[in-house]
Amino acid sequence: MAALPFSTTCRHSNSPLHHNSKSSFVGSGQRNNIWQLFVIKKSNSRRAIKKLHVKNVASDKKRELKDPHTEDTSNEFVPDSASIASSIKFHAEFTAPFTPQKFELSKAYFATAESVRDSLIINWNLTNDYYERLNVKQAYYMSMEYLQGRALLNAIGNLQLSGPYAEALRKLGHNLEDVANQEPDAALGNGGLGRLASCFLDSLATLNYPAWGYGLRYKYGLFKQHITKDGQVEVAENWLEIGNPWEILRNDVSYPVKFYGEVISEPNGSKQWVGGEDILAVAYDVPIPGYKTRTTINLRLWSTKVSPEEFDLRSYNSGDHAKAYAVMKNAEKICYVLYPGDESIEGKTLRLKQQYTLCSASLQDIIARFENRLEKRVNWDTLPDKVVVQMNDTHPTLCIPEIIRILMDVKGLSWEKAWSITKRTVAYTNHTVLPEALEKWSLTLLQDLLPRHVEIIKMIDEELIHEIIAEYGMGDLDLLDQRFKKMRILENIELPNSVLELLNIITETPAVDPVKEIDVDDNDNDIKATEKKEKEEEKEEEKEDHGDDLGEEEQEEDNDNLSVEDDIDNKIEVRFKVDPKVPVMVRMANLCVVGGFSVNGVAAIHSKIVKEEVFNEFYELWPEKFQNKTNGVTPRRWIRFCNPDLSKTITKWIGTEDWVTDLEKLAILRKFVDNEDLQLEWIEAKRRNKIKVASFLKEKTGYAVNPNAMFDVQVKRIHEYKRQLLNIMGIVYRYKKMKELSAEERKEMFVPRVCIFGGKAFATYVQAKRIVKFITDVGATINHDPEIGDLLKVVFVPDYNVSVAETLIPGSELSQHISTAGMEASGTSNMKFAMNGCILIGTLDGANVEIREEVGEDNFFLFGAQAEEIAGLRKERAEGKFVPDPRFEEVKAYVRSGVFGPYNYEELMGSLEGNEGYGRADYFLVGKDFPSYLECQEKVDKAYRDQKRWTKMSILNTAGSYKFSSDRTIHEYARDIWRIEPVKLA
Repeated sequence: MAALPFSTTCRHSNSPLHHNSKSSFVGSGQRNNIWQLFVIKKSNSRRAIKKLHVKNVASDKKRELKDPHTEDTSNEFVPDSASIASSIKFHAEFTAPFTPQKFELSKAYFATAESVRDSLIINWNLTNDYYERLNVKQAYYMSMEYLQGRALLNAIGNLQLSGPYAEALRKLGHNLEDVANQEPDAALGNGGLGRLASCFLDSLATLNYPAWGYGLRYKYGLFKQHITKDGQVEVAENWLEIGNPWEILRNDVSYPVKFYGEVISEPNGSKQWVGGEDILAVAYDVPIPGYKTRTTINLRLWSTKVSPEEFDLRSYNSGDHAKAYAVMKNAEKICYVLYPGDESIEGKTLRLKQQYTLCSASLQDIIARFENRLEKRVNWDTLPDKVVVQMNDTHPTLCIPEIIRILMDVKGLSWEKAWSITKRTVAYTNHTVLPEALEKWSLTLLQDLLPRHVEIIKMIDEELIHEIIAEYGMGDLDLLDQRFKKMRILENIELPNSVLELLNIITETPAVDPVKEIDVDDNDNDIKATEKKEKEEEKEEEKEDHGDDLGEEEQEEDNDNLSVEDDIDNKIEVRFKVDPKVPVMVRMANLCVVGGFSVNGVAAIHSKIVKEEVFNEFYELWPEKFQNKTNGVTPRRWIRFCNPDLSKTITKWIGTEDWVTDLEKLAILRKFVDNEDLQLEWIEAKRRNKIKVASFLKEKTGYAVNPNAMFDVQVKRIHEYKRQLLNIMGIVYRYKKMKELSAEERKEMFVPRVCIFGGKAFATYVQAKRIVKFITDVGATINHDPEIGDLLKVVFVPDYNVSVAETLIPGSELSQHISTAGMEASGTSNMKFAMNGCILIGTLDGANVEIREEVGEDNFFLFGAQAEEIAGLRKERAEGKFVPDPRFEEVKAYVRSGVFGPYNYEELMGSLEGNEGYGRADYFLVGKDFPSYLECQEKVDKAYRDQKRWTKMSILNTAGSYKFSSDRTIHEYARDIWRIEPVKLA
């Protein structure tokens, strides 16, 4: 019998790497019906239904060359509106989880999505069968977040079926846009990290690169944000309430994941991790279609559970229901919420469980797939030739010790071989320079939860120390000590014995043991500290016993030698000692750098900071590891589909729609920037989008805004370094000045603005939640001030997500990217705004630097201190030399006056005062950049008054955004890091 696509070898249940049986993406009876609806020409129908074996190309090279494709699909019938309508009706009757009586919008959405998914599955199986047969090298993208947004319009757009689906739904009594609006955003991410990952998957599929994504299937997402009079309120996401038609549960693909337990040594020297808590990670697969290509790749999401045998039926029947399902709930909660609060030890443990579940299940799956493609004898040295794992930030760091554990403990490889293979398989993308975002975990917590991995991490740490010593020698112990403190994976822990011996800290044959070990228990960290015994007492006794027999000269020489030896030992001990009062931590970013073959930043300035500051010592040791890969966004979702009006204009003036997959063609627009017809069409497209935004704001917030005002937008995660506080304080200053003028003076001095905010503050981030409250209070005051009217509005959009962004970005005219210079790794929303003809105001931070270079300095509003100045400015502040601008002090006093309501903003305003302290003393330099920001906003007003100039700036922003396609970024990853080639189905 032919093997089904993505089939996998069944393993015994007691194997540490197993899943339950062979599997296919398609079911049996249901899919046969769908094949009848999406018919293939009669001459090919039998061949289309046939399933092929997954073959290893190495065993049949001749056949591969003659028959390179999985199927001859050149004659496939493209479904028309009639066949699509039949498919939708079929799903409405047989598969949609709704009662059959009515065909309402929610049911229409689900049936339509199921219909689209059938087309995706056909391509999906062909794609992956082809990859299996060719045994191609694949990239596996590991990320805790995938912020995909809605899938329906994106999928039918990529399939080039938007017209037929719109017509089919009209025949069935519905509008495609209304049906699409029924879809909830997939709650699998929060911010730029997840949006980037989803853009990358789109580009990988579109460019025909063999790749998969791996993530977790969060039941309740991060949270749904409500805005009340008290500020932000978090409630659970309900995105899975009616089911998710895009996913396929793969009950036959599950892997065991272990926590706690102990490590035992076998007689042959191997290690086994036994006991503890066992759960199962079960796969849910989501097809990711490419644009104008049959290639459809996979996003595999893991959910967690335990086997039914774990249900305590005895306790349940005796009435102790909580005990009966405690084990089940303990397993399931791992995938309840993205980034559970980590203020408590329980929260920290849950986060680590999430991270390890992602790593362990994904790597077991990857290695099983690697083995299945090979013949009976597996050559593990070829793993890096077929597999590359990209860690998206530090969340998947445990991939490194997990690969080693599988190779050593399960596959029987030596430490040397496992470590060598791992270092050639894993790559790391750094996304932050913020110290608090460079993950550290308590060694005690890791030791408790993952004891085998801590053993492996200690081995890696020891390897690193020896490599540092080999590179720099032992001539300068101070330098060596500094490098250990910055580079070691284990922070504040004694050196391994092999290193102590190398440095002669432990004497070879001491008469009396000079080192006494004491256990120090502090902050739940079991730290072994060394305490040197007093040698002087020993020597004094020796002198008393033998002093009379020694000559004066000999005694003097002996005393000198003792003094020198003692001095050296003391200095060594001082240099390399640990502090028993400080917890021992595991530095995950350092582990990523040490265990990966590539480290990349995500914007030119960010990668420069990574090399010169964050990981400078590593860069000096391994310069060949470090690269830059400036982020990008997919032009399909972020302009072609979300901004059809502007897309039509672009296609008309460029003369082709090829720009959607070759964004460099946008540069052609520069030739027509002075053409008045283009300018008028551009203005009209923007006007239509602004009307949509105004309607959206009225629906979501109740505020009516004037579409003729400038739409000024800042939408992103709420964080102090992103400086929403700078923006709103600038608005407060603007409002205060307006109040001091007559109505005529106000209109003459100020351009009408609608200032739009959006973004979530993390649930336990108190200061960020204060900022949300402050913005909404300012808005409530200004928006109800009859003197101001439409001249200034402030609107906070609740529950900002991808779908909201797809509405706001096309209608935006000014976008704020105003983070403290040197603190934003890249940003991707800045790229989306520029691509849609929105002009940016910002600092020289992240990708702003490159955007400004591409769109032209005259088409970007720049302000603020530069990255290289920040450290000096903070030092100046600490020394009490900073003198705040009077306008800044004026705004703080105005806020404290209570004009924006009774809420006490003393904590918020107080964080901008004082001279030192993280989170205090204006660490993010709001006050320093405030005057520059106000002056820049005056330039914005002036430019906006000249609409001809503003329109030219807008066109040039779109024309200059071609570099920021995720297609370009993915090509660079594939060429420079992953070393994979496109594999296209005909």
